[in-house]
Amino acid sequence: MSILHKAIENSTTEVRKVTLLGMGVNIFLTISKFLAGIFGNSRALVADAIHSLSDLSTDIAILIGSRYWNLPPDVEHPYGHRRIETLISVAIGLVLASVGVALALEAIKSLSENKSSSPTLVAAAMALVSIIVKEWLYHYTLRVGKRIKSSATVANAWHHRSDAISSIPVLVAILTSYVFPEWFFLDAVGAILVSIFILQAAFQIAKPGILEIIDRGASKEVKGKLMKIALATPEVKSVHNLRTRYSGGSLYIDMHIVLTPSITLHQAHLIGNRVRDSFLASHLDIMEVLIHLDPHDDHEEDEKITEKLINS
Repeated sequence: MSILHKAIENSTTEVRKVTLLGMGVNIFLTISKFLAGIFGNSRALVADAIHSLSDLSTDIAILIGSRYWNLPPDVEHPYGHRRIETLISVAIGLVLASVGVALALEAIKSLSENKSSSPTLVAAAMALVSIIVKEWLYHYTLRVGKRIKSSATVANAWHHRSDAISSIPVLVAILTSYVFPEWFFLDAVGAILVSIFILQAAFQIAKPGILEIIDRGASKEVKGKLMKIALATPEVKSVHNLRTRYSGGSLYIDMHIVLTPSITLHQAHLIGNRVRDSFLASHLDIMEVLIHLDPHDDHEEDEKITEKLINS
């Protein structure tokens, strides 16, 4: 087994391991919060249970997708399958958004009906347990996602964080309604706050994936770093036609470097390899670099462009 295939297999195993753990936690919390919400008279906690249920769908999507997005390039997919991970990240955001809207509408409906009863301490205890467990799961999943550079796993970690955050107003609303029974409506208000947190998390998760799908390139800051890396090789006179795009959270680069025309083709090839190795050795999570070699022929305009990009 090659080093690349072994790394891909290890990454897939890590993704499945952390996702299965999250799935088990979500099943437990969904059932527990739903029952505690029903018997504890808390509409907000029932809504929070539905939020945990939505986590299950994203866990399943990641378990299925992880089998495919780390596959090596093939004839039909010469750039690999990383966009599958991107699509799953966007899907997680869309699922979260739909859940947030549904919860808000249900809570608003309950306020208009003005019929409810004060929650009990059973509901409050379950909300507290949910906050602690999901916050721990967020940190663990985020740590794994960053280590294996998996945007979908990082997105799922933020999904866990949104579940933890959403339980905070639920806990506050339940305790306040318990202490002051005449304020029973706060339970529905807590459910509305849950939906707002969910919608915010959905936007943060889906936005990077959407920008990636439409092939948005790297920022000016990152481009400036790329130019400096290329020009750190003494034989490189200037750089132009720099193009970048992201796929699965990793950066793909196309660029032209200008070299002295008197050197041999073999020397130019070696210089190009050195530049490429410098990119891959950086900490910018670069997946692939395509370098075109140009002879230096008083590329004054190219050098002006290079200087402008570096200083921007």
